[in-house]
Amino acid sequence: MIRYVAMRLLLFIPTLLVITLLAFALSKLAPGDPILILYGEEFADQGGGDLNQEERIYQSTAHQLGLDKPVFYFDFTSAAFPDTMYRILNRAKRKGLRDLCAQYGNPKAALAFYSALRTIDQKLYQVPDSLQKGNFRVINNNIRQLYNTSKESVVLARLENIRKVLGPSEPLTPFVIADFHSLDQKYQSLLQDPKRWNLYVPVIRWNGFQNQYHHWLSNLLRGDFGKSYKDGRPVGVKIWEALMRTLLLNGVAVVLAFGIAIPLGVQAAARKGSLFDRWVTILLFGLYSLPTFWVGTLLLVFFTTPEYGMDWFPTLGLNSSQLSPDAPFAERFWDTAYHMVLPVFCLTYASLAYISRQMRNSMDLELNKLYILTAKAKGLSEKAVVWKHAFRNALFPIITLIASIFPFLLAGSFVIEFIFNISGMGLVTIQSIFGRDWPMVFGILVLSAIFTIIGILLADIMYALADPRIKYSQSGNLKQ
Repeated sequence: MIRYVAMRLLLFIPTLLVITLLAFALSKLAPGDPILILYGEEFADQGGGDLNQEERIYQSTAHQLGLDKPVFYFDFTSAAFPDTMYRILNRAKRKGLRDLCAQYGNPKAALAFYSALRTIDQKLYQVPDSLQKGNFRVINNNIRQLYNTSKESVVLARLENIRKVLGPSEPLTPFVIADFHSLDQKYQSLLQDPKRWNLYVPVIRWNGFQNQYHHWLSNLLRGDFGKSYKDGRPVGVKIWEALMRTLLLNGVAVVLAFGIAIPLGVQAAARKGSLFDRWVTILLFGLYSLPTFWVGTLLLVFFTTPEYGMDWFPTLGLNSSQLSPDAPFAERFWDTAYHMVLPVFCLTYASLAYISRQMRNSMDLELNKLYILTAKAKGLSEKAVVWKHAFRNALFPIITLIASIFPFLLAGSFVIEFIFNISGMGLVTIQSIFGRDWPMVFGILVLSAIFTIIGILLADIMYALADPRIKYSQSGNLKQ
């Protein structure tokens, strides 16, 4: 057993490594710029309208988030793309440069055009406030658009718009005319010297350990999931707070569901075809057919509000707002238990039918086997036959269900948490997805994978405990 557990734990290492790779890859494909998501509309205000100040804030934040490094240990790309692409931190600008390289295959000329574009962009921020109107806006808007486009006709049209404005009588001309000519010249050089054959030249670049994935994984192994884009708090702290609420709710619901469903399933199989069996089946499947959001809403309306029903239970949350954090443990315990009655009921009833049916079918198969007939022929009581002989062998489908409990304990129920205003994992996950709080989303993803692996391992161990005939081979596999 010890050898088997050790080998399974060793197998989990590459499994978790693959999971972290997938989670990290998804985080890189997630929409939106992490820094702009973090700062929101306040980013420009922090820069005070100064492009250099904005870039300093952007670069400082990118450094804190580990985004100023290459993405992975190596890059498998083509010679058309420069090896310094990762240094352009702004996603939109980096995409524009990448599109230029992909279209013309000349990274040196594309970088020269991008550098000239940044130079004139910075020069526009040095224009006196008295001139920042009229044609200034035309020039500024066209320059900003050039960052995000690579189509030749569009770029030429933008450059022509600027050229028309910069006439001899335009006050802005002395400030930007030299930089504009440089920009125009750099683009003409790009058009006249395409090297599209570079697109078909494969290149592998080694980036070393100073890369985003290594930085992210190192922090993850230390328990640092990063900081939330929404409020800047550590992701681990936010997940822990939500996880405690979800584990409390789902843990009680799981214990109740299995504690009620297993005896019902066993008794229904032992009394197959009886009135008890039929009524239990009808009752449980009747509950199973009721949507949890509908039942939760009805419970909230009729058992928490005096206007429509009976004000028996608190309305929202897991604790009373007037309860002091320094209150005695017994008082806090009963207050939490009082708040949990309705949400736990909603989480429990829907599982009863499925678990009890699995238990009934498994018991029914075991009760019809020859060893059960032999036990009855020996004169054993019905109770001993059912619980000492058949029950242990009928547990395998239930043990399989247990493997799925751990992800369920972590995932929570968005519907129930939303109805009863409980900030558990389900509600926090949905809010993080819609709020594009990707460190929270992918932190929860990795944690869910870990819980799933733990569930599978515990299920395998429980198989052996339930049936002594199961042994573990030296290779670490189950055999019977």
